[in-house]
This record gives sequence, C-alpha cells and structure tokens, in this order.
Amino acid sequence: MDALHNQVFFPSSLPELFSAWTRFPDAVPFAGGAELLRNQGKQVLSLPRNILALEQLDELHRITRTERYLEIGAMVKISEIIRLGKTVPEALTQSLLNIASPQMRNLITIGGNICNPFRRLDAAAPLVALDARFELRTADEIRWVSASRFSTLPGPLALNPQELLTRIRIPLEQWQYSLYKKFSDQYPVDESGGGAVFMARIQKNILTDLRMVFAGQIVLRDKNSETVLVGKQLPLDRRDAVHFSELWKTFLSAVEIPGFMLRAKLFNFVESCILSLSD
Repeated sequence: MDALHNQVFFPSSLPELFSAWTRFPDAVPFAGGAELLRNQGKQVLSLPRNILALEQLDELHRITRTERYLEIGAMVKISEIIRLGKTVPEALTQSLLNIASPQMRNLITIGGNICNPFRRLDAAAPLVALDARFELRTADEIRWVSASRFSTLPGPLALNPQELLTRIRIPLEQWQYSLYKKFSDQYPVDESGGGAVFMARIQKNILTDLRMVFAGQIVLRDKNSETVLVGKQLPLDRRDAVHFSELWKTFLSAVEIPGFMLRAKLFNFVESCILSLSD
C-alpha cells in the first residue's frame, strides 16, 4: 500500500472512529477484508484512499447471552460463532458452515457477511427468518432495524452515511426443524447463487410456526403461505403439503428472480422440505 495515497485509522473506541469518519467522510470500514480484497490478483492491492480498521474496537468483539437473546458484535469471526455450538440457532450455524473454508471463516466477520453492498450472503436468510435485529450507530444516534428491513432487495442496505453495524440480536426461540440450502455460487458471474432456509416450530405434534426465506440477489419470503399450515397436525396431510408447494410456485412466478435456474431450484427446495413433514 502506498503510504502517500492511503491512510489507515485504527480507532480503539467508537468515538474515535466517528471522529475520524467525520474528518474523512469517504473512509471505508474494514472488518475481515474478504469483500474488499475479493478478485484482486494484482501484486499491489487496490484499496480505498481512507480505511477505518475495526479490529481494535473491543465493543464489536463481544458475545453476550440472555434468556431471550444472543447478541453478537459485528467483528466476531464466523468461526467463533460456530464454536458456540448449540447456543446458536441451528439454521444460522448451518449457513455459516457453508461459508468458504475453515481458514476463511477465521477471517470473515459476521458484520462483513451481513453488510455486503451487492447481494445478501450466507447469514442473511436465517437472520431474516429468525427475526434478528441489527444495532446501527452514528456519532449521534443508535437505532435498531430488523434483518428483513436491513436486507430488503432490490435496493441498498438500510445504512445511512457514516453509520456502522455494531451488534446483531438473535431471539433464542426453539425451532425443532431447520434446513439450510446453499445454491451454486460463482459470484459475481452466477446470479443464481444464494441461500434458503426452512424452519418449523412444533409443539405436541402441532405445527405452530413456519418460515421459508431465500436471500441472494433478491430476498424472498411469502408470509401468506406460512400461515396456511399453522395449527396443522404432524405429519402433515399430503394434500396440505402439496397446497403449500403450489402457493410457493404461484409466489415464485409472480416475482422477478435473477438467474435462469433459480426459480426451479427454489421450488424444488421448498417442495422437498414441506414433503419431509408429511406422511
């Protein structure tokens, strides 16, 4: 890196970070660096003129748990979250295990995975399905937004200028059935890449809640179809399972989906998941 053209700031507190960001509004936050360095094969890396390195911000490395929530700082590495074991909802763990290699998971942060500006990466679908919330901070304000609002596509992330994702809050509810599917990903060429999660909550053989979310170049969730099966006895009557699949087929036909094969892949995933709950 050419010291004459690039500056890297290492704030040790959020006030220091926002002070530097105020002086250099074009500065780019730097977490694990996977996205910033992606596809750079040159001997000399191309980097933003001003970089805000987040590594020394202890607040962003914290993990806390209450009876109701798991809270994860934005700088926590993917591998650290996986090592928490059963504390983490299974759907999220499954998605994180699909990220690259163990070596890369030691580098990539949860905040970096969430804040990709071009598409929603592995953690997006389960975080939307789990009703996670994100803490966003500026120099003067703290606000919370839902993962679904933050991740809405098409469109930009719900980050304002000089606003930073600092914390992820995940409800610790019991989901008896969780399945995550990662679709082919030749990013940025293959627009059919992405991930889908299917979750079911069951009490005394009654289906009490159901979530199906896809996230990639677009975020998809059909809440209307989810409510159709709530209250049904398990195993599901096959007619109810087929009805749910048909509702999703209609939903998929009504939305614009990038990637030639993605519509068929998604429908096959939905169909296989719901039929696994039927007799």
